[in-house]
Amino acid sequence: MIALKALSKNKFKSLLIFSSITIAVMAIFLISAVSQGIIGMYSKMIKTDGDIIVTQKGIADTFFSNVDIKLLEKISNIDGVKSSYGMIVGASPIAHIPIAGVYGTTKNHLAHYNILNGNYPELGEVLLGSNLANQIKQDKVKIGSKSFKVSGNFHSSVGFEDGGVVMNIEDAGKLFSRSASFLLVSIDKGKNVDSIVNKILKFNNDIEVKTTKNFIKEYNQFKIIENSSLVISSLAFAMGLMGIASVMSMIVNSRKEEFGIMRALGKSRVFIIKNLFFETLIMSLTAYLFALVLSLIVLMILPNIEILQGYVSGSLSVEIIVYVLISTIFMSLLGSLIPAWIASKTDPILLINQGCS
Repeated sequence: MIALKALSKNKFKSLLIFSSITIAVMAIFLISAVSQGIIGMYSKMIKTDGDIIVTQKGIADTFFSNVDIKLLEKISNIDGVKSSYGMIVGASPIAHIPIAGVYGTTKNHLAHYNILNGNYPELGEVLLGSNLANQIKQDKVKIGSKSFKVSGNFHSSVGFEDGGVVMNIEDAGKLFSRSASFLLVSIDKGKNVDSIVNKILKFNNDIEVKTTKNFIKEYNQFKIIENSSLVISSLAFAMGLMGIASVMSMIVNSRKEEFGIMRALGKSRVFIIKNLFFETLIMSLTAYLFALVLSLIVLMILPNIEILQGYVSGSLSVEIIVYVLISTIFMSLLGSLIPAWIASKTDPILLINQGCS
């Protein structure tokens, strides 16, 4: 109760602390969430209907991979293989959109895309993701140097797909001059994955074959995104936390007169520290929760912003939420309790004089 009175008495200072903590916490939440969202979308796209992925050997990015699509026939004949399909992934300006994803796939994978209206594309046709379709109101679109008829549109929970176009792999092959970026293989339940991986490897010396789970773990682009995110978010959070500690320290120092009067009235150092502890705890927890709610609202809005084409989304893990909570409380308490403890040990008369000066 005393802590709440103290916070309401110093409204401007309380608002300053609240704002500092909120901004610092939102910085780490949003940077981490967006980077994980990008990784999550691409991972989901690869893992759908695929237990094994076949790429070109020595290629760090699937955008540059080129695998012979004729391998699909041999792979399909392996005992334990349930289905397999090829895919080309690329990017290109589409109509007035500066850049969008282009996904060329074999016909047996087209059913993966949930049709909203129209039909699945034939040769010379494309299917627009719903996010892209909202921005392009045309019956024909130009992709690269070629024009394609729009056969319909679809919805996908993967933002990359929802903001792009799907076409037959033959058309995509002509656009990007490759056979397939990768092949995805689904196996029957209970079959030995490693055995099938080894059989596929024997078909061609220029391919790399991994389980989709291992591929996602080792994918270089994911490592770059994660490491970049870690560096940027850590710097932003460290600066934010230092700011919180500095603001808390300055505000505590500005209350020396108040602490001096308390000490002169016989209040113990423990009494002062205890009340400041609860003030800081209430303030930091409130700001943290406010930042968490704001971050979740922003993350809900991001996929629906047309200009971003659904490519930017995010998700917060429990680990990040807990880590930020502990760090926020720790730095807030560190910035307030240390100067308060030093001040409480000073002679009350000196504190009052310092506060008045």
